[in-house]
Amino acid sequence: MPLPRTRGTALRQRLAELRGPEVPAKALDARALAALAANPGCARRAILDGAGVNKAAVASALGSPSAFGQSQFALTRGNAFEAKVKADGGAELLRLVHDKLDRSAEPPADARVPDLTAAGPQGRTARTELELREAAAHPGAWTLLDHPMLALDVAGSPAFLEPDAVVVHPDGSWTVVEIKSFPLLDGSADPAKVGAAARQAAVYVLALEEVAARLGADGAPAPRVRHRVLLVCPRDFSNLPAASAVDIRKQRAVTARQLARLTRIEDIAGALPEGTCFSPELPAEELTAAVESVPATYAPECLSACELAFHCRARSRQEGAVTSLGRPVRAELGGLTTVEDVLAAARGEAGDPDDPAVAALRRAAALRAEALEAACR
Repeated sequence: MPLPRTRGTALRQRLAELRGPEVPAKALDARALAALAANPGCARRAILDGAGVNKAAVASALGSPSAFGQSQFALTRGNAFEAKVKADGGAELLRLVHDKLDRSAEPPADARVPDLTAAGPQGRTARTELELREAAAHPGAWTLLDHPMLALDVAGSPAFLEPDAVVVHPDGSWTVVEIKSFPLLDGSADPAKVGAAARQAAVYVLALEEVAARLGADGAPAPRVRHRVLLVCPRDFSNLPAASAVDIRKQRAVTARQLARLTRIEDIAGALPEGTCFSPELPAEELTAAVESVPATYAPECLSACELAFHCRARSRQEGAVTSLGRPVRAELGGLTTVEDVLAAARGEAGDPDDPAVAALRRAAALRAEALEAACR
């Protein structure tokens, strides 16, 4: 549900204050949302992303620059490949959609490719929804939406998302298309990269489902958003497009559940001291204090998904938090939250002997002592 106008205006003003005067907001994209959903307990990332703070600039100002992101060469190569896939009115892209997802339909000989140009993200979102409504009202034809704009409510704040493409099938159903520059070698790609693309596509599917629900509220049947997306990549080592259908039902369910668990951004903002600001232009000590005023939930997985990961890792290690060892280790240790607590429990200096984690640590320490004693004989 969108925020009431006065309440939403107050929140936007508060987020602008947190971002800093005259600092433009950094758009929250699907990649950031997928990473945020993977770590829903991190209030620091939630408020920084919600306020549109440039986390890479903040990380550099804190002295922990991030190596996260794509190189300029990769971006250029990706843009060139996407242009090739969408050439001639998206003829090749639509052929791949038909071949991989909808062979029973008529081939897309003459598809609609509407102009989605509008002023600002709100205007583009409205234009996209209008064209989706138009396509739903005239079934039987193919429609290609090139870089549509979708909106998704995230913890009380709207996020504007821009998938590579959305295809409307002749039966009125919708498919998300993701175009990536990593190759499909012998019909398969790097599983880690495919997984990241699937999580990103799941965010787009959730946003499309909200649009479909609004169209269905008018009395007409709600369009079906397909849970098999099309991943388009270069074939082998060429620049020729190849495609694979990816079932993202699992990623969609996980992402929806994790986004629902996010603490509302207005609650986090309301708990911050008055005058808190995350502008990279602030003195280092002041910026550090502002960032540290929001709790973080660091895990090693953050290194591949968040620009502030190096800073948070350093703080986690200083505090001796077991989360720096990984989520599986943290889960096994139960109520032992620091390395100092773990070592004390293993030595028998602290901890409840009936606690399974404490008992396992003491058993492991005893076995280690026995092994060392045997090795010294």
